Amino acid sequence: MSKLRNESDSLGPVEVPAEALYGAQTTRAVGNFPISGLKASPFLIRALAMIKLAAAEANTELGLITEEQGRAIVEAAQEVLDGRHHEHFMVDVFQAGAGVSLHMNTNEVLANRANQILGEELGSYKKVHPNDHVNYGQSTNDVFPTAMRLSALLALEELYPVLESLAGSFSAKAEEFKDILKAGRTHMQDAVPITLGQEFAAYSVAIKEASASIRRNAVTLHALGLGGSAVGTGLNTHPDYRFKAVARLAKLSGLELHPAYDLRYAMQSCAPMADISGALRGLALEMIRISNDLRLLSSGPNTGFNEIHLPSLQPGSSIMPGKVNPVLAELTAMVAFQVVGNDTAVAMAVQAGQLELNVMMPAMAHATLQSITVLTNTLRQLDLYCIRGITANKERNAFYASSTIALATALNPYIGYRKAAELVKESVASGRSIVDLARKKKLLSEEQIAEILDPKNMTEPHAKIS
Repeated sequence: MSKLRNESDSLGPVEVPAEALYGAQTTRAVGNFPISGLKASPFLIRALAMIKLAAAEANTELGLITEEQGRAIVEAAQEVLDGRHHEHFMVDVFQAGAGVSLHMNTNEVLANRANQILGEELGSYKKVHPNDHVNYGQSTNDVFPTAMRLSALLALEELYPVLESLAGSFSAKAEEFKDILKAGRTHMQDAVPITLGQEFAAYSVAIKEASASIRRNAVTLHALGLGGSAVGTGLNTHPDYRFKAVARLAKLSGLELHPAYDLRYAMQSCAPMADISGALRGLALEMIRISNDLRLLSSGPNTGFNEIHLPSLQPGSSIMPGKVNPVLAELTAMVAFQVVGNDTAVAMAVQAGQLELNVMMPAMAHATLQSITVLTNTLRQLDLYCIRGITANKERNAFYASSTIALATALNPYIGYRKAAELVKESVASGRSIVDLARKKKLLSEEQIAEILDPKNMTEPHAKIS
């Protein structure tokens, strides 16, 4: 874009790349905010295009813009929804407060494309103006909060099936490993036996619970303040506009959206973003825990737990031949750390609202959408290329199951806690197993030993044997 065209805004003339669909205000923002090099999430661009399309249809029906203007804006917005023109959304994710820059970037792109459709030159704005027509009855102050909520809901629609699949893969492994006994561990010390299947079943439940929490916390995102205009009073809007626009937005997105009960609240408070970000943080914390478990359980092969084998994806060292690392478990933890950090950014942004508006929305929108996106992509990879390929080291698990000193716990109802503790101390000191010592000291009959000290019987509730 070496050639330039001349435009102007309320601050004066601006030179804009000749073939750009954006205009003067976007050009100013690009120069003012060369911060991260990161551009708006495709989900946020789609949400803004949906809002503009729905608004154009509502305003056309209400006679507030002409049929010609409405059709051209709708066609331009649909092109953006179809994935076109995204390269013209140029504003950095870190920008002026409230998202004015990205909002005007959207208005300019749609206005210029609409004028092209109507046979006008870029930058002329003769038939469709960014403010007067694309933005009729709207303000950044109601559009951006709406886009932020809608984009999060759109992004979550891609996360949910990934979580369902991941939980299913853990469940499948739980079934596959249901008969593999192993030692439990608490405080990183020997604990009573458990099956590897039970361990993996719990991972599946953790994912399901985290997903349910995200869905619960996403409910408040469905209430939209579109139509509130500048401060939530609906200035310069038709009384029916917000209802028609939100209804069209719901149909367009396929989501159960509805107007907020109080438009002032929807503009002042960004609590729904804190809700959903907090739920994503909960998922991230669970994934850190589970990925750490996978790394421990697969550690070795000769000097670690070596209870499970993760798929080998790439060489693990530039100097140690044959080394293979748990790369997807490591990746999952690192991505989850970022999500936890993003939640802190969202929390600080949400509390920073003042009076009729929270101007910190670009930060919370970027952080939340990044969290959803990286979790979706990471957990998909973890599921497909790690969890589904896990195998069990049956021999190592069996050895640990029979070696754990916590087998003595099953003796509590028969010889008491104190005697069982003495047996454990002797086992540690002598290196002899709990079973051998129980037999040597004739604490139980052979039949009782076979039943009571069978690790398998310790993995589920069991009545005392008389």
